[in-house]
Amino acid sequence: MEFEAVIGLEVHAQLRTESKLFCTCSTKFGAEPNSQVCPICTGQPGVLPVINQRAIEFALKLALALGCEVNRHSLMARKHYFYPDLPKNYQISQYELPLAEGGAVEIELNGQRKTIGLTRIHLEEDAGKLVHDEKQPYSYVDFNRTGVPLLEIVSKPEIRSPEEAVAYLKALRNIVRYLGICDGNMEEGSLRCDANISVRPKGSQSFGTKVELKNMNSFKHVERALAYEIKRQIGLLLEGKEIVQETRLYDDATQKTYPMRGKEEAHDYCYFPDPDLIEIQVEEGLLERLKSEIPELPLAKKARFEREYELSSYEAEILTEEKTLADFFEEVVKIYPNPKAVANFMLTEVLRYLNRDRLDITETKFKPRFLAELLELVEKDLISITLAKQQVFPEVYEKGISPKKIVEERNLIQESSEDELRALCESILLENPAEVEKYKAGKKGLIGFFVGQVMKKTQGKANPKVVNKIFMELLES
Repeated sequence: MEFEAVIGLEVHAQLRTESKLFCTCSTKFGAEPNSQVCPICTGQPGVLPVINQRAIEFALKLALALGCEVNRHSLMARKHYFYPDLPKNYQISQYELPLAEGGAVEIELNGQRKTIGLTRIHLEEDAGKLVHDEKQPYSYVDFNRTGVPLLEIVSKPEIRSPEEAVAYLKALRNIVRYLGICDGNMEEGSLRCDANISVRPKGSQSFGTKVELKNMNSFKHVERALAYEIKRQIGLLLEGKEIVQETRLYDDATQKTYPMRGKEEAHDYCYFPDPDLIEIQVEEGLLERLKSEIPELPLAKKARFEREYELSSYEAEILTEEKTLADFFEEVVKIYPNPKAVANFMLTEVLRYLNRDRLDITETKFKPRFLAELLELVEKDLISITLAKQQVFPEVYEKGISPKKIVEERNLIQESSEDELRALCESILLENPAEVEKYKAGKKGLIGFFVGQVMKKTQGKANPKVVNKIFMELLES
């Protein structure tokens, strides 16, 4: 019997507000434990929360970008459960009247596009963090994260594989980063994902017993956890056993899931409207303003890059993953209208340095005009592409100075005189008689060895095109 997976994701995106959802405490990551708390976020008696307007605007911006139906009236609700990291013994969230419903996320996988529908988007506050002592049987509670604004995005159960789940998560991460409402850093917990998963016979329309998966903080974890759980559930069904509805944790060390607790239903949380918070009313003027602030989204930008700049699907995908990188590319192309050359240099040299330093391109001293200038120097044969990559670009990137200035000050303009280079090429052949014989015997790839010797002796200043031409003439004569 063939089975198929039925997967729905609940993604929590931490909103990039400076203060928490109901108080003025900072949301900055990495502070000393319990240094960013107050009576409101720790649930002291007599306090009154006041909702963060910026958090509502960020949530609405995502809802509009994903084509959701915004509810003009919504309510904050209390979700009751007991856990050490929840100081009030309830979490302020939304239930019956969420901020937005419907909408969809478009994904692309293996060149095919698919739309994953959404159930709802709602606001809620985060809980604290338990820190377990590795040496003693103690756990500590850090309340810094308590009250940090989260946006929960709930998908419909329309995802059919771990690969689709990862594609959905990446697409959503790119969108929230483009909108500037979440940094999408999964390592710091600002983008987290729970999955509801069941399996059923292929072609069946009914749902199987679902299991909730938690503790997945990377794309690899999501893919591995779902793959294991699909295999586990199919195995149980083939053995004639029942699947238990429960919450399970993923352990990356074993790449398996383990039972955590029985799965709760909505009625277990005893939701009711929070009496301390007024109804959220969304005005038309606010929606119109937020609509005007929504940029071109990643998939639309990718399609335009392929069409307008004649880039491959891969090139366009990498360049549009980050809005800042895509903007940088377009700024360079305005000055130096050769999209293919710009894309090639950015996807190799520029990204290599950005990944090494773990920086966004806006955090560097490297400017669009510098890359345009560098590529012009190569095009005019003033420097070779090798010299541009190995000697000029690193200094431009680190110091933020003009490539022309570096080339002039260090006398790097390449030698293109055939007369001068021919003498050097002849001496290289005389120094390497064994390689010459191998070339004549059919090893034509050795031309690269000879060109490399010249580049080494001239410290990269020889024009490789001219050198290659001279060697071809000398070796064939």
